[in-house]
Amino acid sequence: MTAEFQTRVLVLANQKGGVGKTTTAINLGTALAAIGEQVLIIDLDPQGNASTGLGIDRRSREVSTYDVLIGEREIRDAVLPTAVPRLFVAPSTLDLLGVELEISSHRDRTYKLRDAVARLTAQRRPEDPQFTYILVDCPPSLNLLTINAFAAADSVLVPMQCEFFALEGLSQLLSTVEQVKQTLNPRLTIHGVVLTMFDPRNNLATQVVADVRQFMGDKVYETIIPRNVRVSEAPSHGKPVLLYDLKCTGSQAYLKLASEVIQREHRLRAA
Repeated sequence: MTAEFQTRVLVLANQKGGVGKTTTAINLGTALAAIGEQVLIIDLDPQGNASTGLGIDRRSREVSTYDVLIGEREIRDAVLPTAVPRLFVAPSTLDLLGVELEISSHRDRTYKLRDAVARLTAQRRPEDPQFTYILVDCPPSLNLLTINAFAAADSVLVPMQCEFFALEGLSQLLSTVEQVKQTLNPRLTIHGVVLTMFDPRNNLATQVVADVRQFMGDKVYETIIPRNVRVSEAPSHGKPVLLYDLKCTGSQAYLKLASEVIQREHRLRAA
């Protein structure tokens, strides 16, 4: 990590479910850690799949992102190490389902996560990890949890499945990002779109790739995540696919994606 490098907050969001959002959060985080970054995944999905996929048992989630958002604990209190060196997670629980009602009357309700992340970086103790990347895994909806993530973020990374309805809803997501940029977080940008679950034998998938690239231009990452059975199997073992099977095509794709993310970060800082 270079001395001038600031913690970067990337939010993984898509209001459409089943697009590989959590899988990408887990495996991109693992790949970034594998190439030397200090990474924290903040699980903002009440289902807690990112936490489970990183091997965090529900009984060990004594402090969760719910406690952070309602203001009772700090993020550092929730952070747990994973089996991957340099990769940590702030887990979620089903309590998050009720957080919107609990904080909806608060004037700072959209800034709960932003302020918590600011305290995490500003009040870092010598024994705390110095995170270079914070990845936020959002629920598959544009609710107050997602808005909190957008308000805290530097950039949004959009996983998109290579299927017929891929572009459906993207315009809504882009519109929401633009609204947040104008009202809550002027620095927010789209980091990129990552195409997932690609099957080269499927002509439709190839057409979707072409359509998305035409629509989003160079915002689409060159790296495409293939449909791969090892990627699907890994979460049931509580492991990222890079630990489950490093040599499979899915693992190699996420390593390439991590390199591409870092390259874009370097270009953004140089601009």
